[in-house]
Amino acid sequence: MQIQVVPVIILVIYVIGMFSIGFLVNKFFIKDSTDYMVAGRQMGVLMVACSLSANNVGGGSTTGVATKAFAGWGLSAAWYVIAAAVAMVPLAYFAPKIRKTMAVTIPEVVHRRFGSFASSFTAILNVSSLICLTASQILASAVVISSITNIPQNVCLLIAAIVIAVYTSMGGMMADGIADIIQFFVILIGLAIAVPFIINGIGGIERLQNDLPPVELNFFKVGIPTILSLIFNYFCTFISGPEISGRFAGAENEEDTKKASLLSALFMVLMAFLPTVIGLCALAENPGLDGGEGTSALMWATSTYAPGIITGVVSASIVAATMSSADSNLLCASTILIKDIYQRFINPDVEDDKLIRYTRISNISICALATLISLFKIPILTLNLFAFALRSAGPFAAYALGLVVPKATKNAGIYSIIVGSVTVIIWQILDSPFGILPVVFGSLCGVITFMLVTYIESGRGVKPAPSPYID
Repeated sequence: MQIQVVPVIILVIYVIGMFSIGFLVNKFFIKDSTDYMVAGRQMGVLMVACSLSANNVGGGSTTGVATKAFAGWGLSAAWYVIAAAVAMVPLAYFAPKIRKTMAVTIPEVVHRRFGSFASSFTAILNVSSLICLTASQILASAVVISSITNIPQNVCLLIAAIVIAVYTSMGGMMADGIADIIQFFVILIGLAIAVPFIINGIGGIERLQNDLPPVELNFFKVGIPTILSLIFNYFCTFISGPEISGRFAGAENEEDTKKASLLSALFMVLMAFLPTVIGLCALAENPGLDGGEGTSALMWATSTYAPGIITGVVSASIVAATMSSADSNLLCASTILIKDIYQRFINPDVEDDKLIRYTRISNISICALATLISLFKIPILTLNLFAFALRSAGPFAAYALGLVVPKATKNAGIYSIIVGSVTVIIWQILDSPFGILPVVFGSLCGVITFMLVTYIESGRGVKPAPSPYID
C-alpha cells in the first residue's frame, strides 16, 4: 500500500490550522479559568449548534456508522445519528435550565442539591466514561491516519494522541467552539462530495441494490426496540453528558441554548445517511474487508473510488470529527477532575491561573491513559455505548430531574445514582435483554427510584434538597 500524498498534505494543512486556532485563542482570549473551561460564556447560537453537532458526529458516527452498516445494521445504521437528532428536540426544553444553573460541571449542580457523596460518585462516573470516549476517538483517528500513510496503526495511535492532547491543552472551550464550526462543515461537505464518486465507482444505485440482499436496505432492520432505545440513550446521555452541558454553560444566554439544540438536530439529520451509504458500498464491493468486519469500510471505499483530493478532504473530516469529540471529552474530564475533585477536596483556595495549568496537565495525563485503552482495539461503537451507559444511567435522574423537580429530596438523588449505576451494570452483563440498551434500563430504574423516594419522603415531611440554581 502506497502513501496517499494528496490526502496526507490536506490532513497536515488541516491539523496546522487547528493548532493555529488553539494558539491564537490562548494568546488573545484566555484570561481566566472561566475563559478556558466555558469559553467565557460567550458562545453564540451557531457556535453552540456546530459544537454540539461536531461533538456528536465523532468517530463513532462516521467510521463507526460505516462499519455498522457494513457488518450488521445495513441501512438502519443511519439511526445511530438520526436518533441523536431526535433526542436533541426534548433536550431543547432542558438546555435553558442547564445554562441557568451557571455551573461549570454536572457534579457541581449535583453537589448543590444532593451533597458531596452524590457529586463525587457522579464525578468518578463522568471522568471514567470520558476517558473511554477519548480512547474511541483516538482509535478512530489512528484508523484514518494509518489508511492514508501506511504507518502501522499503533504508531498512528500515538500520533493521534499527541495531536489531540496538544490542541486541547492550548485553547480550551473557545478554541474548541471556533474549530467546531469549521470541523462540522468539513465533515458534512467532505462526505457529501465523496458519496456520489463512490456510488458512481461501484456502478450506480441500481448496482448497489442488486449486489446487496434486500434486508441490508431495510431502514428498520435493526428493529424498533433498538431504535427507541437509541433515542432514549441519546436523550439520557445528552442531558447528563459533561461535554453537552459544557456547551450550554458556555452559551451567551438561556434562549440561545434552546435555538442551538434545535439547529443541531437539523445538522445531524443532514449528516446521518452519508457514512451509512459509504459502508453499504464497501459491503457490496468487498464483503471480505477486514475479515468481514469492515473496520476500514469508510476509508477503503473513499480511497478506492474517490479522487485523491476528495479522499484527503474526507480524511481531514474524520480527523475533524474525532478531534472535535476528543478535545471536548478531554477538556470536560480534566475540568471535572480539577474543579470537582482537586479543588473541592484537596485545595479549595487554589489560584485561578493554577486551575488552568492543572487542567492542561490533566489533559495530557488523561490522553495518555486513553491511548493505552485504545491499544486494545475495542470496536468504536461498543466502547461509545459502554461509556454512555457508565456516565448516564446513574446521574441521569439526579441531574435531569434535579433541575425540574423542586420537591426532590437529598436521598432521592443519592439512591437514584446508586440504583441506576448498579442496574446498568447488571443489564450490560445480561447482554441487553429484549434489545433494550443498558443505559435505557438503568436510567429508567434511576428515574423510578428518584420519584418513589421523593414521593415517600415528601409525604413524611422531609424537606426538599436545596435548589440547583444560584439566586
